[in-house]
Amino acid sequence: MASEKPVVVYPPAADGGRRVRVDDQFLGIAYGPLDVAEFLRRAGIEDADAAYVAATGLIEWRGGGPGTWGADRGGHSA
Repeated sequence: MASEKPVVVYPPAADGGRRVRVDDQFLGIAYGPLDVAEFLRRAGIEDADAAYVAATGLIEWRGGGPGTWGADRGGHSA
């Protein structure tokens, strides 16, 4: 296994989106911590929210942590 952590958030693409994978399953493209939280909820972590995403040890952040979403992005703005 390439990662010891079950969730991997890959470095930002040119548009600021980051691929999210749980184990060997691709969940989607996240544009902020709330998107990552939604993917985790769909994967069965019901209490996932932005604070959980920032604090959990389950996520391997590649290319920057939960505040890194490309040059012009600081996170999801809904």
